Amino acid sequence: MRRRNFLKKIAISAGAPIAFQGVPIRLLGAEQKLARLSAASQNDRVLIILQMHGGNDGINTIVPLENYDLYYNRRSNIALPYKSGKRTIIPLDSTLPAEQQVGLHPDMTDFKSLYDNAKAAVVQGVSYKNNNGSHFRGRDIWFMGGNSDDYFASGWAGRYLNKLYEPLSYPDDFPNLDMPDPLALEMGNEVSLLFHQEGNIPTALALGSSPEQLAQLIAQLQGFDDAGVDPRGLPPAFLNDSPYGKEMNWILGLEQKSEDYIKRLQEVYQRAPESPVEYPDQYPFGKSRNPLSSQLRLVAKLLDGGGEGVKTKIFLLKIGGFDSHARQVEDYDSTLGGHAALLYHISSAMRAFQRDLAHRGLEDRVLTMTMSEFGRRIPSNGSYGTDHGTGGPVMLFGRHVNPGVFGNCPDLNDNNVALQYDYRQIYASILRDWLQVDEQVIRNDIFFGDFLSIDPGLQLARDTVLGTDPFIASRFSLEKVFPNPVSSETTLVYHYNAPHQALLEVIDANGKKMYQKNVTNEAGRHSVTLELSFLSPGIYHIRFQSEHLTKSIKIIKQ
Repeated sequence: MRRRNFLKKIAISAGAPIAFQGVPIRLLGAEQKLARLSAASQNDRVLIILQMHGGNDGINTIVPLENYDLYYNRRSNIALPYKSGKRTIIPLDSTLPAEQQVGLHPDMTDFKSLYDNAKAAVVQGVSYKNNNGSHFRGRDIWFMGGNSDDYFASGWAGRYLNKLYEPLSYPDDFPNLDMPDPLALEMGNEVSLLFHQEGNIPTALALGSSPEQLAQLIAQLQGFDDAGVDPRGLPPAFLNDSPYGKEMNWILGLEQKSEDYIKRLQEVYQRAPESPVEYPDQYPFGKSRNPLSSQLRLVAKLLDGGGEGVKTKIFLLKIGGFDSHARQVEDYDSTLGGHAALLYHISSAMRAFQRDLAHRGLEDRVLTMTMSEFGRRIPSNGSYGTDHGTGGPVMLFGRHVNPGVFGNCPDLNDNNVALQYDYRQIYASILRDWLQVDEQVIRNDIFFGDFLSIDPGLQLARDTVLGTDPFIASRFSLEKVFPNPVSSETTLVYHYNAPHQALLEVIDANGKKMYQKNVTNEAGRHSVTLELSFLSPGIYHIRFQSEHLTKSIKIIKQ
């Protein structure tokens, strides 16, 4: 095969991605020095960035409950029902103070489950100063890690990678025995600024074929001899330092690099066992397919690799369709529509992904965060939609996420969601607490020293996860039984952070069941009275059994 035909097939001049297992992927490369931080080089942690393309309506995603009446009045034609109806807002956390009380879209039940299991978090009001609500400019700002008036030629992740692998040089020193894999992988069909590094353009391959067809295509190339020289010769020496010569060397080196990386990815993917975890395929209330399932399944298999998965540090995944100026909801039901389907896709696919990671023994390695170029305005428009706004929520997922809600509900009297956290504070927290990057490097080399407000209190990741997670224990707990000793009746007090059904049993010292009662309650603090006058004097246990809590309390019957 001629090189010209090969380049046409991979669309290299267009910077298009490679399609691996049906998912378009971009391979990050950089023709410059890369840096390796001594601390970071010792960890195998992975960051996944999930881009919600189009500007997500955060108000109907993470719904402010402190002033629901005002929420309803500001967007009555798209407002989600609360406490009445078949599909209603899901209260997230009854233990939070009033200013943080939020609910979830009815189709985010899987997010609620992840949160209750200490594997999800929300950061409110994330944006940047002078946000103008532009799609293209907004994405560039989020990717480059600068102010609204900055125009960096590099992205914050590219600068992080630039400080990670020093003093190795790409492509000369990559792939190698220590790092045989792409430094980063990007899913989708766009060239983003995220992985750019100063003075270069990321290398990229694009093929709409299976891994097997891809390997066959590369095998048809005449390639290089053992000395690394193309049999058809090299460009004249006088072109070596010219822009043309540099570009030609880049193209010549592409064949070897593409062959190395694709063979590596193919081998890793084929070694990875299939998982019994089922990923969601379709929105249950429509025909919308889940675009994240294939991406997340692919990432899980590449990280697994049969015990020898890829060492890629950052993955960029994408889901589009959030530019909801019109028909964000169905005119006959505000809980249905395109936005509902997207939120279902994210929460359901992320829950399946976490299960898959746990099954593969990878759950301690991966943290996922969402980003969207802007939020939507607080009032709805007349087309059952929302217009471009500024701030919005960021969601995080993973076993090592610091669970909870950061920030307060937005002021619904405003037209836009006010800035509570600069988006770079989110990045800085993840770089510091998850990827273990020194704060001086974050300030001086990733955010160029002009971003000094790293919030020490904004800890979005945690190193240690205890067997009994205090987050879960504080939200699902048996508080007390009184009176105890019991004469005729006693009252059990418990807190449960979700609507629930539970089974209460009274067990004697020999394990015999003496009494049982089913209870059904909403989220919150509850008390249940048990009439136990029929019991003989002695020692018993009251056992509480439910999805999130199984615990016993000893009582003495007088």
